[in-house]
Order: sequence, then C-alpha cells, then structure tokens
Amino acid sequence: MINAIIESISVALNGTFGDGCEIHMEELEQGLEEPCFFISCLEPSASLFFGKRYFRTNQFCIQYFPESSEKQRECNDVAERLYECLEYITPDGDTSPIKGTKMKHKVVDGVLNFFVNYDLFVYKKDSASVPSMEGVSPELHVKG
Repeated sequence: MINAIIESISVALNGTFGDGCEIHMEELEQGLEEPCFFISCLEPSASLFFGKRYFRTNQFCIQYFPESSEKQRECNDVAERLYECLEYITPDGDTSPIKGTKMKHKVVDGVLNFFVNYDLFVYKKDSASVPSMEGVSPELHVKG
C-alpha cells in the first residue's frame, strides 16, 4: 500500500508542477537536478483495531530542492501549493480518495520538508478459511 500511496503522491505532484520538476522515490548518489522532489515514507505503523481491521499510520516526507537563489521564497511558494495538491490522493485501483492529514512543513538548509499523513484502515483476509457453523441448530430446554 505504501508504494501505491507514493505513486499517487507522484501523480499529484506531476499534475500540479508539471514535467519541469523531476520526482524521485529512490535516493540518488549523484546527478540531482534542481528543482526536484524526493518522496519517502517515515516510520509506518499498523495496529489492530477490531477483528481483522488494522489502522495503518503512514507519514510521508516530500522534500523539495529549489533551483533559484531565493530558496526560502521558492520553498514557501511550493509549500502553499503542496497543501492544496496533497489534500486528497487516490491510489491506483481505488475508487475512494485518501485525505492527507497532519500537514506541516519546514525549510532546513534551503530544502523544503513537507510532511503529510495518509492514515487508513485495512482489512486482513485470512489465508486459512474458518469452517462455518451451518449444521448447528438451537435447542431450548425448560425445567419445570
């Protein structure tokens, strides 16, 4: 699911910023051409909610590497646009959008770090089927 969310973030970024900004999902050793985005998932977690339902917390960091000499100004402009374009994303194959929550950003050393959570419930299907209780019939006995 994490890769599907990353792909959806990439689609949203491309839709807003166009092909002029490269979008990376893997770390680059060399050859980083600015402006560009780097998407990573930070410490995803899953907790049992009820039965076979799990609540997954997925915090993402979208880093933006600006190209201009006015890095702070450019990062602030990009952050405003990210609040809009990442509010809702729809992973490929899903029909319902996922709402981005806990959005915040900060600029560190001339690089924008934009944080957003895409938290959702997942239903875990059993690989081994449990036999049903079709042959059970209720009986009631009264003393008296």
